[in-house]
Amino acid sequence: MFVARLNHPADFEGWRGFARRFAQALVAPSAIDWRVGDSDSGLFGEDVVEGGEGRGLSVPRAFIALAQEVICHSDPARFDLLYRLLWRLQEERELLQIASDHDVHRAEALARSVRRDMHKMTAFVRFREVDDGEGGEAFVAWFEPEHHILEKVAPFFVERFTTMRWTILTPRGTLLWDGRELKLGEGATRAQAPTSDAMEEWWRTYYASIFNPARLKPKAMKAEMPVKYWRNLPEAELISPLIADAARRTQEMIMSAPTSPQKRRPAVASEPAVSDISAIESWEEAAAAARSCRRCELWCDATQTVFGEGPHSAPVVFVGEQPGDQEDLAGKPFVGPAGKVFDRAMADAGLDRAQAYVTNAVKHFKFQLRGKRRIHEKPNAGEVKACRFWLDLELGFVKPQLVVALGATALKALTGHAGSLTAARGRELVLPDGTPLLATVHPSYLLRLPDEEAKESETRRFIADLKHVGSLAPGLRLPRAA
Repeated sequence: MFVARLNHPADFEGWRGFARRFAQALVAPSAIDWRVGDSDSGLFGEDVVEGGEGRGLSVPRAFIALAQEVICHSDPARFDLLYRLLWRLQEERELLQIASDHDVHRAEALARSVRRDMHKMTAFVRFREVDDGEGGEAFVAWFEPEHHILEKVAPFFVERFTTMRWTILTPRGTLLWDGRELKLGEGATRAQAPTSDAMEEWWRTYYASIFNPARLKPKAMKAEMPVKYWRNLPEAELISPLIADAARRTQEMIMSAPTSPQKRRPAVASEPAVSDISAIESWEEAAAAARSCRRCELWCDATQTVFGEGPHSAPVVFVGEQPGDQEDLAGKPFVGPAGKVFDRAMADAGLDRAQAYVTNAVKHFKFQLRGKRRIHEKPNAGEVKACRFWLDLELGFVKPQLVVALGATALKALTGHAGSLTAARGRELVLPDGTPLLATVHPSYLLRLPDEEAKESETRRFIADLKHVGSLAPGLRLPRAA
């Protein structure tokens, strides 16, 4: 039996060195006794292995990353498990891709447990202020990790609390940051940690004020913040009474009269709406008139009108639904996340985005306020109909060879009736004035897909739709490289 002695429980470099020499010497996994912290630093104890130093070893990068996490687990068998995987990988090159393999499954489970423990430590450490003995500020926290994760989480705390002097005490070791240098010390006891500080009452007041009883889900809360961590959290003493009182407070909220969201700007008397298309003789006049549009109520809360943009002789007009949050602030269409998806897809389809005219069926951003966030809300039929005036002007001045409806709302605005986007997609339709019309999804649809495989598939299909646009309007294609 060969003995390998590591300097500390998460000594990855030490394990790596031993494992390399054992494997080169063809020492089987069952012949090794892994130990931590013994004084004897000999590689093989009293036994010596001759030869084998020249045997080449190779492992995939994924194994190194996996081993660096598994080594931090508290399972005493982790060293045997990792060496056994190393040993097997020399013959079974695709071993890590076999999720059903017992050793692989076990290693992945240990790694997940370590990552979860790291997440919990970064989430549930609470610093308390203490006197450093020199009249300065210092902060101390107590945490009880399940695994040997201190060195792995230390960079998080150094980066997050660089300007503080702090200490994190745990039974497995101590992290000490003096503002310049990080030190790792011996384990501590809970009695060495402070029990409270002057800020805790303020923190509890804040926590109670943001607690929303209507959104309470105790099972989900305990899954994310297990009860075992509560004893280290100053707000934990409030959790049980807040839960007990949640039903009463929720009922009070239901019975209270609803309030209207605060307007972004005060409503003023509506200006006369332009109703005669013949009174506007150019695109510039249309864009200027649209800035004071009052044809529906959406102008009250939006920042500004977002008119179309692009060459006035563009071969293709792309019509979306309405401006988003970023478009509303910038006053330009398709500049937010969906616009970036659209730009990439156009390039992948070989089309020149700069040669296209882009606009929306509705020119003002419709949204719901959720705290400080403005969440997109779909425009209704009346709002779409009111904005058709401006869309007709744009199409009249640009006179495109082809119009592309991005999404069901745009399709309805252009055709005047609700139809199935699925049924219309891929078909060559015609507008009342004879202009060809194609329909496809809005780029924001691709952003909302939660499944990566579905997102890739739908993105490819969207690019294929754009390539079809290019075949009908060659003037939109990017020039080929010489």
